[in-house]
Amino acid sequence: MTQQATDRLPFLLLAALLLVAFLFGGGGIGAALANLAVQLTALAVLAMRREAFAAFWRESPLALRALVVLSIALPLAQIIPLPEALWQSLPGRAPVTASLALTGAGNSAQWMPFSFDPRRTLLAATALVTPLAVLCAGWTLPRERLIDLGWGVVALGLVTVLIGAAQLAGGSDAATLYGSRQPGQILLGTFANRNSTGLFLTFALGLAALLPARRPHPVVMPARLATCALLLLAVVLTQSRTALVLAAIPVLLGVLRALTQRMPGGSAPRTAMIGLGALALVAMGAGALVVAAPGRIAATLERFEAKDDPRRFIWDDAVYTAGRHWPVGAGIGTFDELYQIDESLENLTLRRAGRAHNDYIEITIEAGALGLALVAAWLVLLAWLSWRARGSRAHWAAWAGSAFLLAIALQSVTDYPLRNQTILALAGFALLLLTRIAAGEPGRERARRDA
Repeated sequence: MTQQATDRLPFLLLAALLLVAFLFGGGGIGAALANLAVQLTALAVLAMRREAFAAFWRESPLALRALVVLSIALPLAQIIPLPEALWQSLPGRAPVTASLALTGAGNSAQWMPFSFDPRRTLLAATALVTPLAVLCAGWTLPRERLIDLGWGVVALGLVTVLIGAAQLAGGSDAATLYGSRQPGQILLGTFANRNSTGLFLTFALGLAALLPARRPHPVVMPARLATCALLLLAVVLTQSRTALVLAAIPVLLGVLRALTQRMPGGSAPRTAMIGLGALALVAMGAGALVVAAPGRIAATLERFEAKDDPRRFIWDDAVYTAGRHWPVGAGIGTFDELYQIDESLENLTLRRAGRAHNDYIEITIEAGALGLALVAAWLVLLAWLSWRARGSRAHWAAWAGSAFLLAIALQSVTDYPLRNQTILALAGFALLLLTRIAAGEPGRERARRDA
């Protein structure tokens, strides 16, 4: 049996998981049944890929395994009941203690979970099964097959463009999966949040610009440029300010790749001309876009001048909430309830904040210093893997994953990108692509030993 035939089932299983996550995972916490469908698919894939799961825990970098374990253990540890005296001594527990005393429930000693809302904390822990399944199920796939999956993500980006065209053409939200506050004005695709849509399209843009082609062909470069231009247009039409800024990361990487990559049999000046030509085509496409759709472009640019963004008021109150529970936090998933206590009267609006719109502040509230240390450790690991990948022939593909993970980290300053199953699954895939290229090719080496 050939290696490609052996890889067919694992490839199809991982592709199916990414497809299900794309179709059903973009609704966030408001789409419970759709999220459940993604998580059940992830569990089924893990059950069918037990050998890959075991291989991941044997072969992956020790630092990666440690951070995966700690990321899962943190929310699980927060639902463990603690003795009453210990729980009451934690920062921020005084209001709960007072309310229990008023109702008479605090007259007898009782154990309480660390988290203010253990059900929400457990729900947050179960969400991690999706990226874990992507990471483990794809671990033994050859890098060539992972790159094929990357092109599949690009195809899903183009599908998003088609769905978005239908959403923009209609005057209602009939073509959306979760409704829209601005029907017919913004491109949402399969997401409920335009920032998530823009982030996903940014990943597809990076893959389209940086993934290697299976076979060299004269049509590859024009097709690559056309795909990148279409995906960049779609990013603009989401009207997501963060996504539009973050799209510069894959665009600049794509231009850098074109400038530094020597074509087979070509000279350095010729290669430079190709790179400059690519940059000129992007500029021409942007100019044509401004001329062809000035209204939509203006709507996107005007959002950068918005001075009434409520997030700055949310951040003020959220920082106070973080201080009340520092340094241990209040439990993953508890922000929404706690914020209602600390929200200032002058900052009240008709809408509920729901999230801190800054994941670093929200992590500080929910997981304290330990959560921030975990985030910092992940960033250090990603930087190390990106540096290590530089010596691989497929380093541009690895950096496409790095660019997406960097975009997630940057968008987290003003949003909450990792709060839906689609982005979690794609983050798992980006990490898989980066790690497998940086750490070598254990799957193929194992196949050679077994041959």
